[in-house]
Amino acid sequence: MGFLCNPVMRTRFLFLTRGCKAVPELHKIVLANAAPVKNPEIRYASTENRNYYITTPIFYVNASPHLGHLYSAVIADCFHRHKQLQGFNSRFATGTDEHGLKIQQAAEAAGKEPLEFCTTVSERFRHLFSSCNISNTDYIRTTEQRHHRAVQHFWSVLCSKGLIYKGSYEGWYSTQDESFLTPSQVTTALDSTGKEIKVSLESGHKVEWMKEENYMFRLSGFRSQLLDWLRENPRAIQPERFHHSVLQWLQEELPDLSVSRQKSRLQWGIPVPEDDGQTIYVWLDALVNYLTVVGYPNNHERWWNVAHHIIGKDILKFHAIYWPSFLLGAGLPLPQTIHVHSHWTVAGKKMSKSLGNVIDPQERSQLFTTDGLRYFLLRQGVPDTDCDYRDDKVVKLLNAELADALGGLLNRCTATALNPAQVYASFCPDSFPRERGGRADDDDYRMLESVRHLPAVVEQHFEDMHVYKALEAVSTCVRQTNGFVQRHAPWKLDRKDSADQRWLGTIIHVSLECLRIYGTLLQPVVPEISNKLLSRLGVQPHERSWTNLNFLPRFEGKDCPFEGRALGSDSGVLFSRLESQRADQQKNRKMEKGSNLK
Repeated sequence: MGFLCNPVMRTRFLFLTRGCKAVPELHKIVLANAAPVKNPEIRYASTENRNYYITTPIFYVNASPHLGHLYSAVIADCFHRHKQLQGFNSRFATGTDEHGLKIQQAAEAAGKEPLEFCTTVSERFRHLFSSCNISNTDYIRTTEQRHHRAVQHFWSVLCSKGLIYKGSYEGWYSTQDESFLTPSQVTTALDSTGKEIKVSLESGHKVEWMKEENYMFRLSGFRSQLLDWLRENPRAIQPERFHHSVLQWLQEELPDLSVSRQKSRLQWGIPVPEDDGQTIYVWLDALVNYLTVVGYPNNHERWWNVAHHIIGKDILKFHAIYWPSFLLGAGLPLPQTIHVHSHWTVAGKKMSKSLGNVIDPQERSQLFTTDGLRYFLLRQGVPDTDCDYRDDKVVKLLNAELADALGGLLNRCTATALNPAQVYASFCPDSFPRERGGRADDDDYRMLESVRHLPAVVEQHFEDMHVYKALEAVSTCVRQTNGFVQRHAPWKLDRKDSADQRWLGTIIHVSLECLRIYGTLLQPVVPEISNKLLSRLGVQPHERSWTNLNFLPRFEGKDCPFEGRALGSDSGVLFSRLESQRADQQKNRKMEKGSNLK
């Protein structure tokens, strides 16, 4: 055992465990040498700078990426782009978790060396994210040397503070979840042969009783600080439901945590410093990736002070209890926010290979387009509730909101029939005055108010991690704008009448201004569609930031930089309508029937 982790030299407080049993001799040493230790001070991240750092979990490479992996990445990408839109210097990391017993076993089953196996699967994740327009600034693999250095330094810091000691772990372990479990987290179930087995209450995966000498982390000493952190920062874990879940977990004592495995059991991982007989626990290894990306242990403060994590609800315990405890122990600031999302199901059932209902995100992105799939996931995904996936739901939503509502509005206002000059038409204040009295009605004024407040509404929903509500607000405004055009039927106006001509220009100007706001706000969600829309309006790349969301300045008596400007070139429909699977089947049957009649 290395000097830093010597229990006699480094013990600071009692060995408190639950679900684990101490080596008797070591327990006596701890009691004899226990000394009070001042709890590590909780350090909160700075909120004063314009930097922003967001992460996805790193994804386990025991299998190919599924829809849930893409969902995490799309959420993080959306927040990253949103902050860039607001002028933040944003950093966005994703990547793959490549150590652990599951990987070791999967590589053996595939007849490959672990690193070769990991590289193959990691490249599938990298390709998926690239093809789905995920704009990460870093892609981290835990098999990289920079990560090995960061993990071993982090371990040494915890050891130097007396937070890691050698003890004997005896209890339940889930290889599938790479997780240690207490007796209260385990239940009895029947396997496929009817044999009685022990499984995790949370995941349903099989667990096994394990007894071995490992290094332990003094998790039991951090419960009060975790409670203080969460009570003082009610938005630290979002949505609120998951914040309450963690508080509920912390009502019970925390057992110390085994943070290594014997190398005889686990070879594929990072060795414990100064003890080649032990391998660092995969979750401690994996969580440090967030620090590795920002340069830990050197010059990491600039980014680590503004860290935000996106995670799935199944890994909440690791991120909301283990990770903050590790950080507190190492004297590092805690993340500003842990954003938690729920899962996607198919026909109400969890996706699984055995059920044959796993959704291939690569295939669906090709079927519905990259932006189409992104929009669906963010529009339908509710963070605190599991969401059900069906192809027909995707088709219905995208046709209604992207093809018909948004695409139809753009097509109407830029078509040569209504806009033969192909310009950003002029606004007439007499036709649409600030005070009632022109040709606009009450619904029109209400529409202007909705669109004027839309950026603030969207911003608030993003802060609450409710992207689906932000998109609902945009969709409502799009419907209002379509209603505005439909009510006043500009195609019926007399082009030879000067008053009608001014009113026609005003209708087009107002509609284009609405479209400009929608296109700007939608950039984090559907970057390709937004670019197409804004380019059609003649809005230049430098005119698409949050500071350009000044809606309808002509209504306020100010100049509009777009008025009279030529529209951009017509590159076709904004979003092509999708055929449902049922419609495709009917069309194929008709074609087959027609060919049989010949």
